[in-house]
Amino acid sequence: MIYDNNATRTRRDLLIRIARLTYDNRLQSNIDRIPILIRPKNDTSLRCCIYKDRAVLRYRLMVNLGFRIENETDELVPLSEYAQQCLDRPDGRSVEPVLTLIEEACSSCVQAKYFVTNACRGCVARPCTLNCPKKAISIGAQGQAQINPELCVNCGLCLKVCPYHSIIRIPVPCEEACPVQAIEKKGSGKAHIDFDKCIYCGKCMRECPFGAIMETSQMVELIDIIRSKKQKVAVMIAPAVAGQFVAEFGQLVTALIKLGFETVIEVAQGAQTTALNEAQELRHRLAEGAPFMTTSCCPSYVQAVKKHVPALMDKVSATPTPLHYTAEYAAKEYPDFVRVFVSPCIAKRQEANGDDLVDYVITCEELGAMFAAKNIDVADCAHTEINSTASGCGRGFPLSGGVTAAVKQYLENPDIVKPQIVNGLTRQSIKLLKIYGTKGIAPNNFLEVMACEGGCVNGPCTMENPALAARRINDLMNKSSRPESGV
Repeated sequence: MIYDNNATRTRRDLLIRIARLTYDNRLQSNIDRIPILIRPKNDTSLRCCIYKDRAVLRYRLMVNLGFRIENETDELVPLSEYAQQCLDRPDGRSVEPVLTLIEEACSSCVQAKYFVTNACRGCVARPCTLNCPKKAISIGAQGQAQINPELCVNCGLCLKVCPYHSIIRIPVPCEEACPVQAIEKKGSGKAHIDFDKCIYCGKCMRECPFGAIMETSQMVELIDIIRSKKQKVAVMIAPAVAGQFVAEFGQLVTALIKLGFETVIEVAQGAQTTALNEAQELRHRLAEGAPFMTTSCCPSYVQAVKKHVPALMDKVSATPTPLHYTAEYAAKEYPDFVRVFVSPCIAKRQEANGDDLVDYVITCEELGAMFAAKNIDVADCAHTEINSTASGCGRGFPLSGGVTAAVKQYLENPDIVKPQIVNGLTRQSIKLLKIYGTKGIAPNNFLEVMACEGGCVNGPCTMENPALAARRINDLMNKSSRPESGV
């Protein structure tokens, strides 16, 4: 799916509107008007009527205030009251699960099926009818093929053999995107997320053309802390964030300081610690005869192992993530500061909920909304240098293969690493991991697993084209130093 679409633009527009109102201290007094401003009377509706459009916008705003739609008990509660509850929360923990589904926005997509289009020529060969194992295809009165949905088993043979490519598969986008089959239809036909299976990769959210799946936000609470100067705030930026803005890294630092963050910390520093410790752990495991080890940096992958490939759990590195090591550093150096992590990832919200060292998590999209609300153009900012020990290998973590490259740099003998890159979790790669777990062996001794294809630069809450983001990350890496020594 192309991620620059109206559903994405609406999500970002609402974030900007909420951020602007929060900075201006007008959130409670004006938030109820947003759905009406976006869908005024006599405006063209996207659904059956503007009133349903407004209802969906109201629910989107609730989620942006940090509330799950499934927890709603009274439909008459105004958004202003939710805004007050948001600002009065005793702590910044995300409501779990961090994903929520707006049933009013879900279109109740028809079950995935194969369909004969009018491109069918009713050819003499008729390979579709001959190859269908269930005899579900017949030739209709107009001479075109037709599929009996009661007999069809969705094997796809008809699509493969049609010489005119006149048979198509109509998918359910969210179900199709989920690598662990955590989404299914309820009796009403609406989508339902099974959180016993969900790994919070966010692929369903990105692929839903109706924007029915969202992640709960902590942005409003964070802006209120910054605006009111209740506490000083340290921002920890994931390595992927540097690729999301058309600017140099020093300009991004300046923009963050303009937003009101007291200090800026690169999570690439924590990534180096992760790489160093994973290098040591891999060396020790191999010396003790372990067949292989997998990385532990991607929280969606770790969730996938826990819920779907438990036989692989003892092969996952015990090394904490770059976020945890960076939060440890921030807690030591800035003990009285609120610690905020900026991420391209939904699963990091879930990880942070279990880490007392992290107070808030905002996404790249939310950071972009904060810049827009304050009229800060990152590309127009001056350069600011920060005291950072981040090297090129730490800054390369958001790229597929980046963790492996970093681990190698921390080994005196990098040739002991025989890597295998799992570039994106899919149903096929999950099956492969299950085989590795069951047999206890893998083709190589070091498995790097990223839930998102291409790495974190293609996370569910990124804004930039992944290829362009990767290019900026590579440019930053080339300007960076190398680790001092191996182990």
